[in-house]
Amino acid sequence: MERLPYAQRMRNRCIAITVLVTIIVAIVHCSTKDDPESAKETTEQQAALAADTLAQAIAPSDTNPFDESYTAEASAKENPNGLSALKGIEDEDFENANNTAAGNAASTTNATAENTDNVRDTVHIKSQKDPILADKIDVLLRRYRPDLGVILVVNTKTNEIIAWGERRDGKVQNKPDWIGRPTFPAASLAKLVTIAAAMESNRYSLNTPIPMIGRHHTLYLNQLRVPEKYNGPTMELSEAFARSANPPLAIVGKNVGAKRLNAAAAKLGYNKRFPGNAPNTSSYTAPDTGYGLAEVACGFTTSTTLTPLLAAAQVRAVLTKKPLEIPWARDMAPFAPQKPLALDVGKFSENTYYGLRESMLRSVTQGTAHKHMSTKNMARKNFEALRLGGKTGSLDGTDPAGRYDWFMGFAEAKNDPSKSIVVIVMQMHREIRSQPATQVAATVINYWAHQNLDLKK
Repeated sequence: MERLPYAQRMRNRCIAITVLVTIIVAIVHCSTKDDPESAKETTEQQAALAADTLAQAIAPSDTNPFDESYTAEASAKENPNGLSALKGIEDEDFENANNTAAGNAASTTNATAENTDNVRDTVHIKSQKDPILADKIDVLLRRYRPDLGVILVVNTKTNEIIAWGERRDGKVQNKPDWIGRPTFPAASLAKLVTIAAAMESNRYSLNTPIPMIGRHHTLYLNQLRVPEKYNGPTMELSEAFARSANPPLAIVGKNVGAKRLNAAAAKLGYNKRFPGNAPNTSSYTAPDTGYGLAEVACGFTTSTTLTPLLAAAQVRAVLTKKPLEIPWARDMAPFAPQKPLALDVGKFSENTYYGLRESMLRSVTQGTAHKHMSTKNMARKNFEALRLGGKTGSLDGTDPAGRYDWFMGFAEAKNDPSKSIVVIVMQMHREIRSQPATQVAATVINYWAHQNLDLKK
């Protein structure tokens, strides 16, 4: 028999495990209803068993490329035709589809466990520019409990940080220690550099067709070798960005070259030392040639890192068409500047800024952010009143170790573009994944819209 698709196997496995756990709970309940002490002890064991079983249920199989144990050797065995070893994995469409079910199950499991987040310290909430939005962010972090979570909201017009939240070490933090930490892999957010370099080269436009060889989320060497008379499937440049397709953007990166990529990265704030190390230096280095150049161009490497604070600055620069400025806040020293900090990094052409913005808009309308940045997580009146754009990214990292899930984007009122925010959500998951970063971002935007958009009911 032909093997079922991986997503269907995952779904069937989750259903089977859910039924099994339900039966076990029913049996235990019947056998211990006359013994309160035994019932209490068994309930605790049951919660632990449910958590372990769920983790195993959503864990990848031996041949799943999302598994960290899926090595280059294993990949080579499965590809006897001389394909390059798969060196990483990134498919936000797949991530977003599975993270929702995993996140809902994780929320249910966490409700039975001891929750240190129940004790709230609201001092850091009341001190923020928008305490109402800050409170909503705090609630989201306590509800979904990512192993590491950073949420940042910036006023596009003033570049001021209006709300933030951070969770790590098992609890919500009262200081934004990690908004400027430089160890987080940028993943597909690095594709912003490739689009900028392509547009600046004047060799590409948003609708330039790029060869699309193989699957979106892989990066084999044969996917980079385009035959001289290629007549296979193609993908427009902006679509490749929106759908986070690795091979097309890797091909573009190799064609524009390392010099242009590194120059575009510099204008987006990479490799720059900021005053007071707020934020710390994000890293981007494109090698001159080879597979490494292709990896960097599509964000298929952990060597490219990005801080949430710099990600917010990049999105704002695209919206305002101005040189990069680091977001600021009066009460967040030393983690963020206390006043606007303009940087002498130069700016892109008007055409490049237009291309970046349109590509981010397409990510929401047709790309990897489309599913969750929708009326599923936003009130219809808010969704229809806003212009939404962004970029998703996901990749395994090592400091701290886990699966990183990003969303960087913006929301602006269609009838009044001055009402606009930049939203950054960065999460890291270990055994059990939380809600997708895009879903969290949509919820945050919805809260902000309720407060700030004057809409007729």
